[in-house]
Amino acid sequence: MAIKILLLGAVLFVGIHLVPALGQTRARLVSRLSLSGYKGLFTLFSLLGLGLMIYGKSKTPHIDIWSPAAWSRDVVPIFMLPSMVLLAAAKFPTNIKRFTPHPMMWGFILWSGAHLLANGDLASAILFGSIGAYSIIAILSANQRGANVSTTAVPLGKEAVVIGFGIAVYIALLFLHPILFGVAVI
Repeated sequence: MAIKILLLGAVLFVGIHLVPALGQTRARLVSRLSLSGYKGLFTLFSLLGLGLMIYGKSKTPHIDIWSPAAWSRDVVPIFMLPSMVLLAAAKFPTNIKRFTPHPMMWGFILWSGAHLLANGDLASAILFGSIGAYSIIAILSANQRGANVSTTAVPLGKEAVVIGFGIAVYIALLFLHPILFGVAVI
């Protein structure tokens, strides 16, 4: 039953996040619901999908589908530092956006890829695989719709704040990971 909840959450979460890529569908929803109504429904379905994924992952029995390499767990913290910086960069002005218009998606690709390397169970494959696959699709879709890198230079002081925030989240997750997810990182 838990695996079904995880799958439902993944379909809901990824599905709702694919709606913006379907320009006509999004436009129709906005015209019917208003922009704030659309955003509210988007947020509700996103949180519901995320909640179902987290609950389903936590309750799904461990079913191995491959054996991760012994070194793979050691690599995760290395990938997670740039992942957290990229996620932070998505919401703030930063020079990182001068190199990619998709820092959040690249952050999720690093996050999901690192976790797929270290976890060979079915639930992890569904959780991390669905978010990683969605992130790749989102980048391709946004590029097709004309996503561009920023041309605005950000002062290094502001850049340092964003990087510092990403590092702070990374450090917090190192210590909170066993409490939040039941797996010690360090």
